[in-house]
Amino acid sequence: MEALEEKLGYRFKDRALLENALTHSSYANENKSRGVQSNERLEFLGDSVLGMVVADYLFRTHPDLPEGDLTRTRAALVCEGSLVEVAQCLSLGSYLKLGKGEEAGGGRERPSIVADAVEAVLAAVYLDGGIGSARKIIQTFILDREEEKSASRDYKTALQELVQRESGQVLGYQLIGSEGPDHAKTFTVEVDLNGNPIGRGKGRSKKEAEQNAAKAAIEKLNG
Repeated sequence: MEALEEKLGYRFKDRALLENALTHSSYANENKSRGVQSNERLEFLGDSVLGMVVADYLFRTHPDLPEGDLTRTRAALVCEGSLVEVAQCLSLGSYLKLGKGEEAGGGRERPSIVADAVEAVLAAVYLDGGIGSARKIIQTFILDREEEKSASRDYKTALQELVQRESGQVLGYQLIGSEGPDHAKTFTVEVDLNGNPIGRGKGRSKKEAEQNAAKAAIEKLNG
């Protein structure tokens, strides 16, 4: 459990909440005589906590976005696929308590099970440390990562479209350095056009550095 807490960046005061969040109904059903409870109630609460935090974030950061777009964006951020990505980052499947049948059937990799467990863990953090603690985890594992992906898509796609106005143009991204401790590294990426450097960028991840390099390249080419 300590390894999972390390990945989450949160230390539980009541470890029983985390234990409950990782207990699938199949395990609870096999251990009814011991009074074991499944994570389904926590999943219910976590779904609401996640939806509220994401909705609040979108409302504050996109003041001009209409209700329909806000709803669609929130749905994409809280969908099963998004939660499965979070579970993979945390290796959450390896910590689950599953019944024998679910274990044999590959339950640790089942998308619906690990996605529900993410919601249950968020609820456990909320109950243990309040909405601020839950918000930090949602920001780190869902909102920040989505920002990186969107930014990377935008600038890299824009640069690709810009250089393709002429045929035979080849872009390349190279990691040229990194600095800082493991938990707070800064990466530097250089983008070249036909082997010639045209932009350089830094970021907290390689993807973020790539998008900053693409942005710098666009500014240079349009300069």
